Amino acid sequence: METIMEYILEQTRNILAIDSPTGYTEEAAEYLMNTYRLLGYEPVKTVKGGVLVNLGGEKEKDGILLEAHMDTLGAMVCEIKGNGRLKVSPLGGLNPNNTEGENCRIITRSDGVYEGTFQLENASVHVNDDYSTARRSFSTMEVVPDEKVSSKEETEKLGIMAGDIVAFEPRTVITEKGYIKSRFLDDKLSVGILLGFAKYMKEEKITPKRNIYHHITVYEEVGHGACGTVPEGVTEILSVDMGCVGEGLNCTEQQVSICVKDSVGPYSYPVVSGLIKAAKEHDIDFAPDVYPHYGSDADAALSAGYDCRHGLIGPGVYASHGYERSHVDGVKATLELLKAYLL
Repeated sequence: METIMEYILEQTRNILAIDSPTGYTEEAAEYLMNTYRLLGYEPVKTVKGGVLVNLGGEKEKDGILLEAHMDTLGAMVCEIKGNGRLKVSPLGGLNPNNTEGENCRIITRSDGVYEGTFQLENASVHVNDDYSTARRSFSTMEVVPDEKVSSKEETEKLGIMAGDIVAFEPRTVITEKGYIKSRFLDDKLSVGILLGFAKYMKEEKITPKRNIYHHITVYEEVGHGACGTVPEGVTEILSVDMGCVGEGLNCTEQQVSICVKDSVGPYSYPVVSGLIKAAKEHDIDFAPDVYPHYGSDADAALSAGYDCRHGLIGPGVYASHGYERSHVDGVKATLELLKAYLL
């Protein structure tokens, strides 16, 4: 198990290092395609840009689809200002309060990548009398390119234009105490867990009774990641995403979350009951929770009209959509629950 855990953490680091804001996921998808091939699988890239993998099973009927997403929060250039700096529009639920002062990359379509910082306008405390009280919003903040530009024309000469992607630095750290800190653990940590699960199945030469698929989706952060690509014979969809940690909730970073209801509605009673039963029987540290501001890939698939049961699990993650934190114990608990429930 230690080697599988090490593999999960290694892959999580690797995936976090690849910029993949919603709408810009091709490089991450290629990395995952190659990684699944190295494990001995035959992944397929969907037309939408996701990665679909058949992990095998004794029967194709009553299959289960495990879904995690590789797309992250980010931004898009929407205006080059007169001073050469950039106004941006969020991709997904990016919150400007959580990204102030963060290093970022401006990814142009044909002129390379430029470094920059996302700042409040007039960001010097020694100059701006209103610095402390100024509202942080996308109308009051800007990307400052690390280039000698002071006009719109000079920035345009670099090849920067509206529609360019802005990717934020993840700042990934794994501490000696087992804490995993990074932007975009939602949901690249669970992508790493699914890769570890796939590696475990291959190394142990396990053929499950039910056919198991992985779908690493794109566009989850804007709500339609899993609105397609459900293989024939699948009757259950299990989203493997982050578990929320915060006031009024039960889950900690050391546990696996079993979501019973989110903002869309309750998850399938038989699925949730089966997950809880598996966790109890195998002494897995879990927490059931209701998430008031959450929607998952499993929700999206059902909203698209697929006739499936659905569930949601994931390692506890604190400070969601900010600089997030989880723990290796929560990762291990999530992996163990997948094994107990599926194998």
